[in-house]
Amino acid sequence: MASARFVASAVSASRGFVRVDARSIVSPGRRAGGRSARIVSRSGHHISLATSSTAAVPTDIPEQQDSISAEEDPNDDDTTTIPSTGSLTRAIVAMEDDSADAMYETILQWSMDVKGVELYEAQEEAILELVEGNNVLLTTPTGSGKTMVATAAIAAATARGDAAWYTAPLKALVTEKFFQLVKDFGAKNVGLLTGDASVNPTAPIICCTAEVLANAALRRGRDLDCGLIVADEFHFYTDPDRGWAWQVPMVELPDAQFLLMSATFGDTSKFQRHLERNAAGRDVGVVGGGERPVPLEFEYRETSLIESIKELVNTDRAPVYIVNFSQREANERAQDLCSTLSLTADEKKALNAELEGFKFDTPVGNELRRYISFGVGVHHAGLLPKYRLLVERLAGKGLLKCICGTDTLGVGVNVPIRAVLFTQLCKFDGNKTRLLTIREFQQIAGRAGRRGFDTKGFVWCQAPAHVVENKRAEAKAAAAAAKSGGKAKKVKKAQPPDKNFVMWNEDNFRRMETGVPETLDSSFQVTHSMILAVLSRRGDGKRFLRDLLVNNHEPKIRQRKHQRRAISMYRSLKDAGIIQEAGTMDTSGRAVNLGFDIGDQFSLTQPLSLFAVEYLPTLLKVHGEDHSKRSKLKDERYALDVLSVLEAVLDTPGAVVSAQLSKAKTRAVNKMKGEGTEYDARMAVLEEMDYPKPLADELEAYFEPFKRRHPYVGGEELKPKSIARELYESGFDFNKYVNHYGLNRSEGALMRYLTDAYKAMVQNVPESMKSPAVIDLEEWLGETIRRVDSSLIDEWEALKDPVAAARAAEDEAAALAAIGATLTGPQRFTLGRAFRVMVRNAAFRWVQLLAMGEEEDMAQLASENLPPRGRDNPWTMDELYAAIDPYWQTHDAMDDGYEARSPDLFDVSDEGADGETHWRVVQKVRDPAGDLDWCVEGEVDLEASEEEGRVVMRLVEIRQEGAVRKEEKVVPSEEDIWAALEEEEEYEDEDE
Repeated sequence: MASARFVASAVSASRGFVRVDARSIVSPGRRAGGRSARIVSRSGHHISLATSSTAAVPTDIPEQQDSISAEEDPNDDDTTTIPSTGSLTRAIVAMEDDSADAMYETILQWSMDVKGVELYEAQEEAILELVEGNNVLLTTPTGSGKTMVATAAIAAATARGDAAWYTAPLKALVTEKFFQLVKDFGAKNVGLLTGDASVNPTAPIICCTAEVLANAALRRGRDLDCGLIVADEFHFYTDPDRGWAWQVPMVELPDAQFLLMSATFGDTSKFQRHLERNAAGRDVGVVGGGERPVPLEFEYRETSLIESIKELVNTDRAPVYIVNFSQREANERAQDLCSTLSLTADEKKALNAELEGFKFDTPVGNELRRYISFGVGVHHAGLLPKYRLLVERLAGKGLLKCICGTDTLGVGVNVPIRAVLFTQLCKFDGNKTRLLTIREFQQIAGRAGRRGFDTKGFVWCQAPAHVVENKRAEAKAAAAAAKSGGKAKKVKKAQPPDKNFVMWNEDNFRRMETGVPETLDSSFQVTHSMILAVLSRRGDGKRFLRDLLVNNHEPKIRQRKHQRRAISMYRSLKDAGIIQEAGTMDTSGRAVNLGFDIGDQFSLTQPLSLFAVEYLPTLLKVHGEDHSKRSKLKDERYALDVLSVLEAVLDTPGAVVSAQLSKAKTRAVNKMKGEGTEYDARMAVLEEMDYPKPLADELEAYFEPFKRRHPYVGGEELKPKSIARELYESGFDFNKYVNHYGLNRSEGALMRYLTDAYKAMVQNVPESMKSPAVIDLEEWLGETIRRVDSSLIDEWEALKDPVAAARAAEDEAAALAAIGATLTGPQRFTLGRAFRVMVRNAAFRWVQLLAMGEEEDMAQLASENLPPRGRDNPWTMDELYAAIDPYWQTHDAMDDGYEARSPDLFDVSDEGADGETHWRVVQKVRDPAGDLDWCVEGEVDLEASEEEGRVVMRLVEIRQEGAVRKEEKVVPSEEDIWAALEEEEEYEDEDE
């Protein structure tokens, strides 16, 4: 089945980029400064964009969800609807008997006719419980078809007229389920709610992250239209930071039917008790145990890791997932395997055919290509999404023998793996190194042996390396003694690592294999945002809050602690004027009023998003409210400040800012050494250095009164930084930025951050604040991301047209044909608005490198730019120094700051005979005297830029305006000299 991510790419490419932002059509009645814009996509489906970058409460959750419908979408003018799309909805609507038995038979028949699968006994048992209206705790092993049970539960609920909510811990899982349910129930009947966008929020079936449903339950309580809750990966209930979101719906929505699913549930008795006490009085069925559809074989190994891998591969147990517990170890393991594994000629041919057209075009790309050429994949969060998706696809087609990854594969990745090999049984959890829990082990081990691919799965675990080494040394000594007839020599034993290590043995392994997962403990917590959400509910908010504090799943001793904390928070909110007690219920049905409208202005999981929206108008006071009256230079400065405000509320990618600081310190040390600065003075300077933080003082000054007005901010702090902004100002593209800071192992983290920044630009900046420069900046950032890896944005864009997405998922060939038709049209990249912004930034990069003027800078200038047309030899540092030296003889500085970026100092011309293939670019240099008599001239190679997906520049000349151009001195090569001599001899022979 084509993945949701592929579908996203297909829709984006075949239908073009559908722009959705604050300039979209705003629904009537939206208040000023409101937090969402409701728009209509090309397919006619309603889309609402929330402001936070995580799962915030959407402002457009309706009072009541629609009923399920089998009617065709009137906005869909495509008559080639795939027959299976919405097939389950049609089957439900066609039912003449609405009894539980009829519903059960309809689902079973549909699964055989459309899905082509016969249900397992456990699936049938669970479905029977669900169609009878009971709660179900589904604890069957991984690979036993929990997805089919969830689909059946949704079908039964919608047939009864109930709204169904599917929740999962990860947006990727939610999105994947959204597209799958669109195929089964039709796009009209399925909606999606995340912090990025909401699609069809009135649909009878809603897919969302757990936090979205929890926050909606806090705000609406039993008034929320929710008849069924499917909670996937329910073991997240015990997560210290997020577990509250799995608990709140069970407390606040007692009338709903629950399907709680996890392969590592553990003891279910307390959840049975909680659900049995619910107001609906439903029975609770526990369905689990039984045989795993694909049985697992466990083995503890005391051979070397390489020997174990070879044995698995040579005995037809590949693909093997090698579990590491850091990204660095995963990459190093892949490197080691390249000298161990190899592919046959036929395997290489099949692999090359699958890789045709795929671009390994980032700094880590060549490394990954080499791994894959040996049948080895790498899979972890540090990689770009496109590389992870490639590994998943290759593994699915049996083209990889090993995948070196981290324990993140335990959730949300559907890769057919035959064997799982644990390199160790301990991990660092952020606080300390400890042994894996039974649940963690079984979640990862459960990925081995997939239904439809394997008849058996294999789970192996390596003994500690020092134990293997000692056993081998003892065996060698014993063999030598037996051969000589003497006594075995005493072996000097290898020792375990001093750090980041906890000893494990076969007993630990067997306990993890057969043990019952740890009991899921409650991880409830009270926050300002939770209190405000409950108090915003219509009715007696204080009673609702009391009920939540009394009925949660915490032990009594912790409940009392939460109650005292809630009372303290309530008083602080009341003292701050956020809470106003009405005494009696007002006309809105509330006994407590809030000092602001929580529905319009509040993001429960990203409170600082509101700070960004509130602070942005202050920039107009600095830069001027009328965008048309600003100069281009000032408008660009305004746009960059807008970006800095948004960056200040995004999570900080530690690897990137650490690299920024390290690079700045290295350059500072080299400069101070050259100037003869003493060691202690150098250290003092370095101690004070930090990574760039634009607007830090201004933002902090505004943040203090903001926190007093909004106590729910709690311990949140601003995080000023300059990553997207620096990428723009430096003139780097993504690859150059990664190389500059040595971020090869963190490409994925950088890409996720840039994507979040782009979404914030699209969603959080009001229409009135989007000046031409802001729009340029937004276009540039979006195109920069697409040039590297469009999967994250394309998936986001595909949500705007779920009909086309479902159709593309069903017919991959048609989607690819549509992409091909689009790409054979006019050149897209070089004609875009963002491309001209990239050209200007690349030209200013010339000035920045010349201004710094160190050897590494001149080497970059030489390597990053092609020579002029007609010249084969690349630029050398000596040539560049010779060209710019006359400037430094008359000037003691070169401006590479704000004023030097002025658009007035930059000119690009596409006129002339070769304007369709090359543009002429001139960037003037701003000198201290203001003479502006120096410039750098270059060309943009349009064909090369289009082919490579980046700006390809030719550096033509560094010159002083008005000076007589020197003709380039051409030094003939040795071949030219010999050719000339031979030609001269031929002429002499002819004369004779």
